[in-house]
Amino acid sequence: MMRIGQVIQVKPEGLEAYKRYHADPLPGVNEMIKACNIQNYSIYSRGDYLFTYFEYVGEDYEADMAKMAADPTTQKWWDLVKPLMSPLPDKAEGEFWSDMEEIYHLD
Repeated sequence: MMRIGQVIQVKPEGLEAYKRYHADPLPGVNEMIKACNIQNYSIYSRGDYLFTYFEYVGEDYEADMAKMAADPTTQKWWDLVKPLMSPLPDKAEGEFWSDMEEIYHLD
């Protein structure tokens, strides 16, 4: 299993819409997340930052992320929520959410 933490900024005027969308996701969004071997998925906010944590339990992360990106419902979902966010200036090439380094973990 891979534990993944990511961070992004949310536009100040976008936070309430972001919360509303996530209170009632489009039908099929949560099912695709699970079909792509993601579990224990959470998003937190603090000020204008969002932090997400999830666990990947599949065998091929890149293939599962490509599967999710190709899904028409996921694309529609991203069309709704991506305009509400601003990637960090120091993001890696190809990133939207910025990956974080795990420093410590205790089970």
